[in-house]
Amino acid sequence: MIGLGEVYALAGAMFAAFALFSVRDRSNPKRFGNGAFWALLAVSFLFGSQLGDVVNGALVVALILLGGTGAMGRGSQQRTSPEERARRAEQRGNALFVPALLIPLIAVAGTFTLGRIRLDGAPLADPSEVTLVALALGIVVALIVALAQAKAPPQAALDEGRRLADMIGWALVLPQLLASLGAVFALAGVGTAVGHIATTWLPLGRPFAAVLVYCVGMALFTMVMGNAFAAFPVMTAAIGVPLIVQRFGGDPAIMGAIGMLSGFCGTLVTPMAANFNIVPAVLLELPDRNAVIKVQIPTAIALLACNIVLMAVLVFRY
Repeated sequence: MIGLGEVYALAGAMFAAFALFSVRDRSNPKRFGNGAFWALLAVSFLFGSQLGDVVNGALVVALILLGGTGAMGRGSQQRTSPEERARRAEQRGNALFVPALLIPLIAVAGTFTLGRIRLDGAPLADPSEVTLVALALGIVVALIVALAQAKAPPQAALDEGRRLADMIGWALVLPQLLASLGAVFALAGVGTAVGHIATTWLPLGRPFAAVLVYCVGMALFTMVMGNAFAAFPVMTAAIGVPLIVQRFGGDPAIMGAIGMLSGFCGTLVTPMAANFNIVPAVLLELPDRNAVIKVQIPTAIALLACNIVLMAVLVFRY
């Protein structure tokens, strides 16, 4: 049965290849820092379940030190010139999008089918992890199709993937770290503390006031933590469940869905969401690293206002 372990092994093997190729990139003056970073990440994916909490914690600290002390950099080595890439892209036209479109298509199809396929009476994929298994399958199929289209060796995919990972750097793992921080906050009872402060100092006696604080709080916590998934357990434990659902009888499904959308409004305007807002600026070589955030601010404010109105209208009517 294919489960999360196999998916982690696939990711670990990829990061191990990134580490090797980074060390071999002599155009990068910080190649050993890059190699160490990707190697530690590979160890975490490949052997994390056997290392224990203390060793895994040490790995995370080492990753943070490598990323935070400027030990990582970018090389200038490229396999093809910009002119050659533009020429090949023009030759293939819209067929270039086929591998990218295959990933979500296979992920959705596999989510509904892989858990039902059985071999010797056992499901082919772990039913509890079937979506991630399907996503990994889609990535592998898309990679094979892309290599066939480009008529390139498998090493080219790993080398280009490593080059892109080096350009993104430590921000590549920021979503995982921030999502983990949300789980830590939830276990530490941060949501309960925030709820106590909110109910003590804010006038939350009316349903709309609770909705307003919940949606704005989701956006603000997301701005601080960089991830709406990290903010969700804190604000839902503090405001969503005790006030909107239990006190005023709101629909938890509507509350959760619109609450997450409110959190994503915070994602649009925070540099903590580096993979969304800083990485594109780096990849596009924009002179202002906050250019993406500045463009998204009006959209974020308008969407947050719409989400507040939608929740106030819909959450108590079911």
